[in-house]
Amino acid sequence: MSQTAHKFNPTILREYDIRGIVGSTVHAADARAIGRTLGTMIRRKGGKRAVLGYDGRLSSPELAAACIDGLTSSGIDVTNIGLAATPMLYFGVYHLDADGGIMITGSHNPPDYNGFKMMMGKKSFFGADIQKLGEMAAAADWEGGQGKAEDLNILADYAARLLKDVKPGKNLKVAWDTGNGAVGVSIRAVVDKLAGEHFVLNEKVDGTFPAHHPDPTVPKNLEQLAAEVKKRGCDLGIAFDGDGDRIGAIDGKGRILWGDQLLVLWSRDVLKTHPGATIIADVKASQVLFDEIARAGGKPMMWKTGHSLIKSKMAEVGAPLAGEMSGHIFFADTFYGFDDALYCALRLLNIVANCDQSLADMRDGLPQLVNTPELRFDCPDEDKFRIVEEVKARLLKAGARLSDIDGVRVSTGDGWWLLRASNTQPVLVARCEAADDAGLERLKVDLKAALSASGVTLPDEPAVGHH
Repeated sequence: MSQTAHKFNPTILREYDIRGIVGSTVHAADARAIGRTLGTMIRRKGGKRAVLGYDGRLSSPELAAACIDGLTSSGIDVTNIGLAATPMLYFGVYHLDADGGIMITGSHNPPDYNGFKMMMGKKSFFGADIQKLGEMAAAADWEGGQGKAEDLNILADYAARLLKDVKPGKNLKVAWDTGNGAVGVSIRAVVDKLAGEHFVLNEKVDGTFPAHHPDPTVPKNLEQLAAEVKKRGCDLGIAFDGDGDRIGAIDGKGRILWGDQLLVLWSRDVLKTHPGATIIADVKASQVLFDEIARAGGKPMMWKTGHSLIKSKMAEVGAPLAGEMSGHIFFADTFYGFDDALYCALRLLNIVANCDQSLADMRDGLPQLVNTPELRFDCPDEDKFRIVEEVKARLLKAGARLSDIDGVRVSTGDGWWLLRASNTQPVLVARCEAADDAGLERLKVDLKAALSASGVTLPDEPAVGHH
């Protein structure tokens, strides 16, 4: 293979992964260079083998083939697990005790996007690692060699591992929506072995996503599932994103439970066997979650948004559970500490099947606050972090109570508001939460004032969601 250097389009080297538009910013040549460079990095750490998987996007097989070509030409042996959800690739790296992994996935982005989530050993590969990969490719700083590639079906082993943590309880009726995403590959191997009745929607993997966009944080993408839950009289419904590392849930009344609400239930469960443990959630999560973790005897920790950042923090402090508002949830009590939405679903079924309350009852039992949805508004990459810093400086001068772990989260008598810069897009993200509508309005006034002092206007938001 020629030693010509490779330059990536700089917009695709992002904080947590490499991602862009196929045929425009991402090509097969990029996939080959990513394989070759990651392979080189693995070899220089003394590694020999990587696992590769790919999602259901139309461009994924071509990118996978190029990536395997790059990995083997750096002297790395590749185990190709084929079409799979991202967590199945993570599982493969642990199960096969490999030295790294690459998942070809566009996650929940539109069909013309694709990208690469990577692992070095058993850890996330992100931030400075991704920038280093770009620099090495640009310098053609590669090892040579000829590794072997083999195909291996690990579905049965993966399903068996997930099912190992299922606790018998009362029979449930559950609707599942895989959204034509990659979880369609593994859903039957799991739900067909569960007690109760199970209805699977949009099971066929289809990279054009004909039913709806596979992002369970957007309410309209959950309408079909909610209708199915009501029609069949289900106890609950579970939804997945395009690559299966984020979960969405619907109670028996067809109402959404957000990531932070689900985390309250999982936290109570985990704290029964790990009393006093630290449980981590991101800065976007409701105050209710942090209060409920403390009430259940745990130590709540607020941390930065971003699945790689949370996974790293979790390992550092030995937390048995962590999660994000966006539905990335990490169990490390009896699981590996990576985000697997299908595993999370089974842990939720365990709770519901072994409780005399329904999921709807549990939801109704949580303190009811009012909050805005996540407000995202455009702001150029070169300005977004500066604006957040300016806002923070003014707030500190004014003596505000705030956390600056990730942006600024400001607490007032009414509740809190958050302003942070997205790590992945040219946007600012804001959110407010209060005990009542009047308090929420006051927080929004505070947020608008903080932004307007930096010349930024907060856009009008959709109707307020109660949760």
